[in-house]
Amino acid sequence: MDITGEHRIAASREAVWAALFDVEALKACIPGCKELERTSPTSFKATVQLKVGPVSATFAGTVELQDIDAPQGCRIVGQGNGGVAGFAKGASEVTLAADGEETVLSYVARAEIGGKLASLGGRLVQATSRKLADQFFSSLTERLAAT
Repeated sequence: MDITGEHRIAASREAVWAALFDVEALKACIPGCKELERTSPTSFKATVQLKVGPVSATFAGTVELQDIDAPQGCRIVGQGNGGVAGFAKGASEVTLAADGEETVLSYVARAEIGGKLASLGGRLVQATSRKLADQFFSSLTERLAAT
């Protein structure tokens, strides 16, 4: 399953880049995030509670930032396990482009799912994934605008 998106953020590229590494900013912006902890300068572990269609689960997972080219972009690799609900793993290429005083954040993500999640059908999972990504970037945009 592939997901792409682009978001215009009213903040400098450096401010957006810094927010992508800020534990408190990420925790506040990730939908359903219950816990988020930095385990290294480029790695995090998280607990996220999500509902996809009729399936609700708490996922425990990890995220690692790779191929870092500050402040232009990076690759984000993650995986999560929701017990009987299933698992998700994937990677995303994120790029930040300065556009005047704003930043255009673009991403291309590829995800794999298994368990009950896979039985829901790709369209529902993809629509939910896109909605969650939009919620994250909307929250990040609001947070950066407030500072």
